[in-house]
Amino acid sequence: MNFNNIYKKLKPVKAFSRIISGTMTWGEWGSKFSKNEMQSLLEETVDLGINTFDHADIYGGYTTEAAFGSAFKSSSVKRDEVFFISKCGIQMPCEARPLAVKHYDYSAEHIRMSVENSLRNLNTDYLDVLLLHRPSPMMHAETIAKITQELKQEGKIKQLGVSNFTPSQMQLIQKEVALEWNQLECSLTHENGFFDGTLDHMKIHEIGAMAWSPLGSYFKENGAKKERISKCMRSLCEKYNCKEDQLLLAWLVYPPAKIYPVVGTTSAKRLAQSIAALDIPLEQMDWFLLLEASMGEPLP
Repeated sequence: MNFNNIYKKLKPVKAFSRIISGTMTWGEWGSKFSKNEMQSLLEETVDLGINTFDHADIYGGYTTEAAFGSAFKSSSVKRDEVFFISKCGIQMPCEARPLAVKHYDYSAEHIRMSVENSLRNLNTDYLDVLLLHRPSPMMHAETIAKITQELKQEGKIKQLGVSNFTPSQMQLIQKEVALEWNQLECSLTHENGFFDGTLDHMKIHEIGAMAWSPLGSYFKENGAKKERISKCMRSLCEKYNCKEDQLLLAWLVYPPAKIYPVVGTTSAKRLAQSIAALDIPLEQMDWFLLLEASMGEPLP
């Protein structure tokens, strides 16, 4: 694999890399990397040309952002070389926050506190994107609009988005403030967004699409669905000279929705393989063959 060509292809720092590095399992919720290990992975990731990092305040029980920020401060990576995404809104009972119940908070006070905590933890003056992590029945669009516009004016956030929002929930917020992104669960084994109007709504309103869990349940669950997909992929992996995880990513980025996969691996080698998946010349017929295998029946 020619890493120099990959690097040149994905390096421009004025745009998000098509593959986004998800940090959820870098810390306490996964690999439990030391500062040096986290710094090495951060530098390797940027060297590959992946310049965009996805965070959330809750990761690692509210600890991973600070661990990443410490590694970032010690690294050779400059702030203008990378983009930082973070999320807020979930109040999760844990050691750091002994709350009575898990809930969502989109008060102005909580949004501001969360953003300023993320800035301090990540050792940065601004977030490139702030996402509202989960929709809440208690959301006041006017409140969200007012505080996020203030944070934009203060230079603390550049763009506003949401995560896991339906079209109607996005419309509720859009009534008061523009949205630039929605990060949704989307993959071959969770293809709802292609058919329930979510990605259509986003395309119409120019809301960018990020996908968490882009490999879906394929490597996590056994059963009839996996058997069908695996059978279909055998010949296709041979045809395209690729691995199963690469074919799953190629399937996700093929449609005109222009989805940015958030890849959660902590392996630089697998990140490089993810980048290479962008070059798989998938054919439309094969896209539908994989979709039918996942669905277990022909399209209507």
